[in-house]
Amino acid sequence: MGARAKAPPAPSAGAAAVGLVVASHGRHCVVESPDGERRLCHPRGKKSQAVVGDRVRWSASTDEGVIEAVHERRNLLYRQDDIRTKSFAANLDLALVLLGAEPEFSESQLTRALIAAEAEGIASLIVLNKSDLAERFDAAWRRLAPYRAMGLDVLPLCLEGEHPSLQAVTERLQGKTSLVLGPSGVGKSTLVNRLVPQAGAQTNEISRALNSGKHTTTSTTWYWLDAAHQSALIDSPGFQEFGLHHIDPHHLARAMPDLRAALGTCRFYNCTHLHEPGCGVREQVEGIGTGQRISAQRYRLYQGLFEELSQRRHP
Repeated sequence: MGARAKAPPAPSAGAAAVGLVVASHGRHCVVESPDGERRLCHPRGKKSQAVVGDRVRWSASTDEGVIEAVHERRNLLYRQDDIRTKSFAANLDLALVLLGAEPEFSESQLTRALIAAEAEGIASLIVLNKSDLAERFDAAWRRLAPYRAMGLDVLPLCLEGEHPSLQAVTERLQGKTSLVLGPSGVGKSTLVNRLVPQAGAQTNEISRALNSGKHTTTSTTWYWLDAAHQSALIDSPGFQEFGLHHIDPHHLARAMPDLRAALGTCRFYNCTHLHEPGCGVREQVEGIGTGQRISAQRYRLYQGLFEELSQRRHP
């Protein structure tokens, strides 16, 4: 299950093999063959860069490999701001957004991550860590009430000792390819190490293969959760900002489950849900509609994001 240093048997001359990208750093990546062996690979020329979770076709080049093509993706979770686009991983079943009772989590960051996942058709699981900090955890859990009300899965977690909450999270990962997202300091590394005891050794081997040195923490890494290779966990670097400049502001409400539920009740088909009369979304924010009420905080987040994305498209 760990990354092995020796190179796998190379394809014969002119032939190509299929593999899975299990780690990436810059333009370099580590590709795992079906037999479990791993090899450092590089893209050919300036072709599209592969990301963790991609299925690729590669060919041998001395003791390393060259990626010839990236197979079609089911999805790609990424963030985009004014400066660059940062891809997390491809072909995901689940985005596990890890938050902490301490430090206080940013609801804006949470909302942005959920919108990015929803836009790619990826299910989300919110996990609130540090349930041992009772008072702070209770306050954070209350802040997540609107997310539970809109039907999103929210689980508590304690990584201290052998707490049963870890088993509940583990069960939700079975049979899925899951990406762990979250800011620094919420326990992401601890969670990965608890779920994958050999993660440290794998990370060290991959770091040596990528020759990433002190920049190891900027890499994204795939870990198998079971010997049958049916469940996988992808660890990603922490982030402080989550740009959504790839999202059309007029599609924003569709990616927010609580707002989406009210879309068919607006008077105008092209309603922006900001100022139009007869807006079903605003009625539910004000408690007028018959559906599930939309929290004022969630609506403020929508307003801010709509303005941000509109300015991006119309400077």
